[in-house]
Amino acid sequence: MAKVKVEAGVCGFTTEILARQNSNSKVELDIKSTCPYVQALAEEYTEAEGMTEVFAPYSESQLFQKAKQQIKHAACPVPTAIMKAIEVSYGLALPTDVKMEIKKEDD
Repeated sequence: MAKVKVEAGVCGFTTEILARQNSNSKVELDIKSTCPYVQALAEEYTEAEGMTEVFAPYSESQLFQKAKQQIKHAACPVPTAIMKAIEVSYGLALPTDVKMEIKKEDD
């Protein structure tokens, strides 16, 4: 099982993702979020075909297709976090943190 916690940024919303590979090559997802858009995605996207999702071209994965319909902010990091949870639960990636440092600097 993979567990990912996302603190999305200035919006202040948090999301917890649990991804568990079941016996038939699918990944079961349990996603809880304080963001109404992510929660709408979570209600629609409860299971993923592990290999198909992870190796799909970016714009063709079911996850990103559903995220495009539900999430209103293109910079939302949650869909990528869901994909990372799928990868880890399926054994296709190691559980390693991802970090973004965002600063505004004068030119």
